Amino acid sequence: MTTSILIADDQALIRAGFRALLEAEDGLEVVGEARTGDGAVAEARRLRRDVVLMDIRMPGGDGIEAAARIKADPGLAATRVVMLTTFVIDEYILDSIRAGAAGFLVKDTEPEDLVRAVRAVADGEALLSPSVTRRLLASIASQPRRAGTEPVSLDLLTAREREVLELVGGGLDNAGIATRLFITPLTAKTHVSRIIAKTAVRDRAQLVVLAYESGLVRPGWAG
Repeated sequence: MTTSILIADDQALIRAGFRALLEAEDGLEVVGEARTGDGAVAEARRLRRDVVLMDIRMPGGDGIEAAARIKADPGLAATRVVMLTTFVIDEYILDSIRAGAAGFLVKDTEPEDLVRAVRAVADGEALLSPSVTRRLLASIASQPRRAGTEPVSLDLLTAREREVLELVGGGLDNAGIATRLFITPLTAKTHVSRIIAKTAVRDRAQLVVLAYESGLVRPGWAG
């Protein structure tokens, strides 16, 4: 099965480099490009593809705003957005996750890591390494809760699902969760899907925020 990709970046050289790298891989196809935030939204709606690689800072509506518009579109529910950034800035992490992004890639990431990341996101994973997760939690902790918001209740979750949510909140992927809990990666993925359904969050990345806001995980979490 082929994963279709849209690249949104205002620098033509970066778009060309990413396209060449991704299209050299089996099962990955770049089907569109955009150089502005508005253009990224328009192309995403036209193409309805699997993954959008979105530069954070672009003219014509920045990447975070564009990601939020894409994720708010019911017709693009299956589209996964990954933010591209030169520097990992805490404010960008939190704002992007709240906008619905599945995670982050630094633009100078190693080629094999880029390919692995695109495949992982297309398969429902989130690009939140433990180090990025710690920064995300610290960023959440430093900000007051937004007015009118309350933590999502975890009453519907089983004991095992709470364990899985805690590990997701700590930045573990399905393989890491499987190793920690002595289950298969497929079982871990099933648990994550059920947690997303029960808590009505948009995706796995937002489970990290939920894990903190519900008190399961705190900055400094070490598993």
